[in-house]
Amino acid sequence: MARTAHFALHRATLDQSTSNTLTTPSAPAPKLALFDVQGVWLAAMVPKRWAKRAVTRNTIRRQIYCVSADFELALPDAAHVIRLRSGFDRALFPSATSAKLKSTVRQELQQLFATAVARPSAAPTRQDRA
Repeated sequence: MARTAHFALHRATLDQSTSNTLTTPSAPAPKLALFDVQGVWLAAMVPKRWAKRAVTRNTIRRQIYCVSADFELALPDAAHVIRLRSGFDRALFPSATSAKLKSTVRQELQQLFATAVARPSAAPTRQDRA
């Protein structure tokens, strides 16, 4: 859905018409919604392949959740996954918790979310419903 040099954002709608049915021969089972709660769902995927040190993965994950909170009202009700798709050069960012790495990750995530919010979607956002 949106992509930057290091991150990709994927979106899946929360379709309440999706049924998870267990049927018996005598009686049909009621349709159950896949997700009972509507809203913005967010997940961060930071693989060890692209960020070897746990402290780096946790720093990037914290930045993802922090920046996503700023854009939550503008995002449509859906499940969103932010995925790290390439690593940050350790020669440029030797410290896993440096201010330089944090600001670079934050700027790229803001660009990613701005692109995602600018794209039209069928699902209403929280601002539309308020």
